[in-house]
Amino acid sequence: MKELQFPVKFVFNITTLSNDFTAKDVNGKTFAYVKQKMFKLKEAITIYEDETKAKVNFTIKADKWIDFSAAYSFTDSNGQETGKIARKGWASLWKAEYELIDQNQKLQYHIREENGWVKVLDSLLGQIPVLSILTGYLFNPSYKVTNLNNEMVARLKKEPSFFGRRFQISKLKDIDADDQERVILGLMMMILLERRRG
Repeated sequence: MKELQFPVKFVFNITTLSNDFTAKDVNGKTFAYVKQKMFKLKEAITIYEDETKAKVNFTIKADKWIDFSAAYSFTDSNGQETGKIARKGWASLWKAEYELIDQNQKLQYHIREENGWVKVLDSLLGQIPVLSILTGYLFNPSYKVTNLNNEMVARLKKEPSFFGRRFQISKLKDIDADDQERVILGLMMMILLERRRG
């Protein structure tokens, strides 16, 4: 994930029972298959190299049982923690807000939803049987990743799609390879959480 060509896309599967998606680069090449384990009291995410699930590149695990403001640690295939993402509990009620923390436990980036109304309308209309099919085309939230100088480095945006299953990440500023990997992992975990919340 360190030498990706942007923009990259996440495409959720709608034919499987698990919460999973494939991540592809700008050329359509798969660089990750992300699968969330079902029925776990503590979140457990496995990031495989591709859909064959032959090689695990990363795991993401919650630091506590299901919780409003849990932190989720990234661990590579060698068992080394490479960083974590933490949800800003009450601050995320209106607009989603997360913090990306590096391997030295230092705050590095913020991830914030750009417009809280989009999520509210998407959730409300999603409860109406016929209109719920159309919300994937009408309401498309976006999330910005900013550094500590409040400069945008990346943006994740939901694309118009059936069942709201497609997302795209655009890189807006050059960052080093380790940071890029951490940002991608953080956005993978965040979108699993936010998509489940509606």
